Amino acid sequence: MNRRNAVLALALTAALGLGSAARAADDNTVYLDTKDGRVTIELRPEIAPKHAQQLKTLINQGFYNGLKFHRVMDGFMAQTGDPNGNGTGGSSLPNIPAEFTAAPFKRGTVGMARSSDPNSANSQFFICLGDASFLNGQYTVVGTVTSGMDVVDKIKKAAPGAPGGAVQNPDKIVKMQMAAKAK
Repeated sequence: MNRRNAVLALALTAALGLGSAARAADDNTVYLDTKDGRVTIELRPEIAPKHAQQLKTLINQGFYNGLKFHRVMDGFMAQTGDPNGNGTGGSSLPNIPAEFTAAPFKRGTVGMARSSDPNSANSQFFICLGDASFLNGQYTVVGTVTSGMDVVDKIKKAAPGAPGGAVQNPDKIVKMQMAAKAK
């Protein structure tokens, strides 16, 4: 194989996701399945290592399977990760200190939900349905949706004027898994 063909073969391997760099990315790739399809999320451990690790731990435990999108506000965000289904609960793992960065909250950004205490993130997270720059520097960016925003857009939203964006008979996460361990 000549040098040109070798370079083309390497480029094709990388483009098809067959190279070692692409496989390494799967360590931070999450599949979130809903009744309407799959959302692929790329975690951002380079900016939020503790939050990314907490999500990975909970995903690997099956924690998110069956949880409701309890708070969904049209044009803003879809929130999930509460075993109580109403925004008051979390996992048995400790809360995580804030990891605020300059990464902006825009459509497709995955952020960690928290109480008024910046160091209270635990298991709840949200996916931005639109740009939300007012969250910049106040919440932790933990990931980005890389495909499936059309699926996110189909998540049942709260009725207009619903207190806190609470959804009646909300959609659920069917299954959430790390891509490297996906079945």
